[in-house]
Amino acid sequence: MNSNNETNVVTGAFSYTGRYVAKRLLSMGEKVRTLTNHPSLDIELEKQIETFPLNFDNSHQLFNSLKGATTLYNTYWIRFEHGNITFDKAIENSKILINAAVNAGIKRIVHISITNPNENSPFPYFRGKAIVEKHIINSGLNYLIIRPTVIFGGDLSTLINNIAWIIRRFPVFAIPGSGEYKLQPIYIEDLVDLALNTDFKSKKLIIDAVGPEIFTYKDLVRTIANKIVRDVGFFHTNPEIALFFGNIISYFVKDVLVTKDEIYGLMSNLLTSNNPPTGKYPLTRWLCENTKTIGRSYISEVKRHYR
Repeated sequence: MNSNNETNVVTGAFSYTGRYVAKRLLSMGEKVRTLTNHPSLDIELEKQIETFPLNFDNSHQLFNSLKGATTLYNTYWIRFEHGNITFDKAIENSKILINAAVNAGIKRIVHISITNPNENSPFPYFRGKAIVEKHIINSGLNYLIIRPTVIFGGDLSTLINNIAWIIRRFPVFAIPGSGEYKLQPIYIEDLVDLALNTDFKSKKLIIDAVGPEIFTYKDLVRTIANKIVRDVGFFHTNPEIALFFGNIISYFVKDVLVTKDEIYGLMSNLLTSNNPPTGKYPLTRWLCENTKTIGRSYISEVKRHYR
């Protein structure tokens, strides 16, 4: 139980990563407040936390919603541009949030980033993450920056679930390029373990959140197919053709299945780490334990964030 009676602010506690962070904090007896623009799909969770709008255009409101809290767990970001929400806007919004946290007296920020961010990256997602990290480092806050790869687990694990969804419904699966590029998925609860690790509290740290298994992309999709016992024809193709097929599926599911930057970022081996694994729970075990449910329904990013 929390004996210090501190308040934690979690951005996006009704979304994916933020929800698991919030639930773990509550299980530890911590007080939780969330900044979010999404309605809750978890009534029990909603009853246990204070909820405030994540309003970047109202600095006074943002300040007041952060005031009195000690730690900010920040999961805010965008996977792709949508409407007037661009990556540049997401960077600007992140800076507004961090500055408000400093002004409100927040002592520490736990920030969810991405592996291999780079201010010179040709990919806006990775470039933006690097710029936000730099702003946090220069903010004066005590910080823990966590750099996950692909996150799996729970009921909102988008990438792994939607790969399984495609494999369940189509006779063929397109693999961009050679498929030899690698990724190192991290279990959501392992990521939360890192975020709440008390050994990190007094330090300024940047750590990769990577699981114990490294897959080539072609082995990953074949592993998923094997676990859900689905006989699919895999074929290698030009990334632009794979994107074309992805766009067709996106049209019918009214979502963005995959972006050009995601395909080329994956092919650039940006979703692995040279450091030892920080997660313990293997994806292959999770797939075995969830074969009946994984990919049964499609998880829409647009519906989740822009409904």
